[in-house]
Amino acid sequence: MNTLEIAPEKIALPKKPATRPVSGSVAVLEAFLAEGVETIFGYPGGAIMPIYDALYDYQEKLKHILVRHEQGAIHAAQGFARSSGKVGVVFATSGPGATNLVTGLADAQIDSTPLVCITGQVYAHLLGTDAFQETDVINITTPVTKWNYQVTDATEIPAVLAKAFYIAKSGRPGPVLIDITKNAQLQQFEYEGYTPCDHIRSYRPKPIVRKEYVAQAAALINEAKKPFVLFGQGVILGKAEKEFKAFLEKSGIPAAWTILGLSALPSDHPLNVGMLGMHGNYGPNVLTNECDVLIAVGMRFDDRVTGRLDKYAKQAKVIHLDIDPCEIDKNVKTTVGIWGDCKETLPLLTELVNAKTHPEWLQKFRDYQEQENQAVINKELRPGSTEMTMGEVINVLNEITGGDAIIVTDVGQHQMVACRYAKFNESRSNITSGGLGTMGFALPAAIGAKFGAEKRTVVAIIGDGGFQMTLQELGTIMQSGIDVKIIILNNHFLGMVRQWQQLFHDKRYSFVDIASPDFVMLAKAYGIDGMHVSDRQDLREALTTMLLHPASYLLEVKVGKENNVFPMVPQGCSVSEIRLS
Repeated sequence: MNTLEIAPEKIALPKKPATRPVSGSVAVLEAFLAEGVETIFGYPGGAIMPIYDALYDYQEKLKHILVRHEQGAIHAAQGFARSSGKVGVVFATSGPGATNLVTGLADAQIDSTPLVCITGQVYAHLLGTDAFQETDVINITTPVTKWNYQVTDATEIPAVLAKAFYIAKSGRPGPVLIDITKNAQLQQFEYEGYTPCDHIRSYRPKPIVRKEYVAQAAALINEAKKPFVLFGQGVILGKAEKEFKAFLEKSGIPAAWTILGLSALPSDHPLNVGMLGMHGNYGPNVLTNECDVLIAVGMRFDDRVTGRLDKYAKQAKVIHLDIDPCEIDKNVKTTVGIWGDCKETLPLLTELVNAKTHPEWLQKFRDYQEQENQAVINKELRPGSTEMTMGEVINVLNEITGGDAIIVTDVGQHQMVACRYAKFNESRSNITSGGLGTMGFALPAAIGAKFGAEKRTVVAIIGDGGFQMTLQELGTIMQSGIDVKIIILNNHFLGMVRQWQQLFHDKRYSFVDIASPDFVMLAKAYGIDGMHVSDRQDLREALTTMLLHPASYLLEVKVGKENNVFPMVPQGCSVSEIRLS
């Protein structure tokens, strides 16, 4: 019997992946390219210098924006992520560079913003020796990141970064920090390419949807006489705007938003009844304590929304849809909790709910809205002969932009006024610091938002206090040539603190009267045009000039010093105790 002879070259042997020697720094940049990263916000330093050296050869593939402070880098990355729906990326060096990211990490963590932050670190053999610019960034950032990890060996970099991007953007998004020692950045190893991550053992980003709970929720909704929907940023993060709108329009239920949920539903939608919370609209707050079924979608029952929990919606059966099981029953006890991505759970719920309208119930919201119009809104938007108001500025801006701009707000009175009165036609148009309330957020976040949505108009609305916390980022605008419109609403006070001191501390204005430089002259030093406005008759023309200007522009508007934001739920009160004045 003849033995079959096979030529050696025809034997199918398993192929080993092609390898090439690269440094750890190159592996980082190759991972970014594989993940579709185009823009990086950062600031170089000694411990991250090898990565910046490698970046020199990648300038045609990766755009690096040199900020003026690491806090500016991470807020810019947040703005980028919020406007684009992509992961924001940050570079910072060790020690003070890394610690300057902490505020932004905390902000991103509580507002569920996907970030991947790369920090340089001292050589591995120096760890724990108090070397120059050494800080234990892993333990410092553990409470304010979704995941963090320290790399000391370059061979780990591809897999670790794949895991980092997957964790940052999957499930409930959040910030991830990867700390890479200098030796790992320099180390050469045989690179086998990059494999994206799509699974991690013991990590389930999307809970299994329990259809029996969806059915229970639908039954409650179908029996309800006064149902009410509260929606948050989960609708936007889940890219479920269409599914949410379909649910509302079939069920006919009025819906109100948290400040991070704003823009998920067009402002002029007939079922959009306004803003929840401390400075929210009158009807949504009062009627929270009258509804019979409360449906929360992608929101976390923050204390600024609920007021006193022991007096919050006690009459209602509560349905809570959220991707994070930890949020169910955390603050408000639910009747039915539906775990899962709302892009998946909302269609299931919509299929089971009856097509209805609730005209009498919806009319109650409109009646309360008319009370608020008479007591607050008309005076705020059309104050007549008195000093200019913040709401008046937002109202004229709405008329000119038609609700098509991205509006980025800082923190304070102007933030609440902008959220109350700004109009939006499309999602991802309202960018603000929600849970942490970070003053100084708006200017760098607006820069990032423009890079994330280059074809859209981006307007930053900032108070005179918050602007002075990160005004150095005007230098980033100057160098990058980015087009951001900046409105400073200047009342010569730290306005929100002053309002509380007026209402609850007998007008004892303790260190809230803040002096400011000439903002327009300051902007011009950075090559940015601008003007002051103090007369109402000049406002519309000034806003039009700003929006038509072909580059960045700063408009300072002098508004009344002691104007207050109403309605207001005083701290320690029930939402139904909201005050109109």
